[in-house]
Amino acid sequence: MKILKIILIVLLILIAIPLVAAIFVPKDYYVEREVTINKPHQEVYSYVRLLRNQDNFSTWSSRDPAMKKSYTGSDGEVGFIAAWESENPDVGVGEQEIIAIEEGRRIDYALRFKEPFEASDRAHMEFEELGANQTKVIWGFEGHMDYPMNAMLLFIDMESLLGNDFESGLQQLKEILE
Repeated sequence: MKILKIILIVLLILIAIPLVAAIFVPKDYYVEREVTINKPHQEVYSYVRLLRNQDNFSTWSSRDPAMKKSYTGSDGEVGFIAAWESENPDVGVGEQEIIAIEEGRRIDYALRFKEPFEASDRAHMEFEELGANQTKVIWGFEGHMDYPMNAMLLFIDMESLLGNDFESGLQQLKEILE
């Protein structure tokens, strides 16, 4: 009986430690990457503005070329939604909506993931003219994990995990446009 009590206490402690730690772990995270593309600002912006074009450079699209896609609204305008469905758990099910546009400067997106987990996050792409034939593109992501799931941020490096995908996508975008 004493051994059972010790096992129960150890088990409770093992469960309590991550729950207590999660109280002190931030719930929000931010990832950003950038690339310089040797093309005029307007040409780069016009291409990226069309959400369907992300299929050509997004690493997530390349993970499942057979995924089902659907579109609602006018591409390149606020309210346009691109939805996807994939059996691949790295891609899952969700949708991305253009929620704001600062003409020539920034596009904001709402990301709504449905499977393999539910989440609502934000992403954006920014554009800066560096010269007549050079444009800096910044791809950013703002994520949130509620308590106690935020404890996973102690073990998962979102900066590297998502950052590597953004870097790869931006390099692909650079290749396409140059």
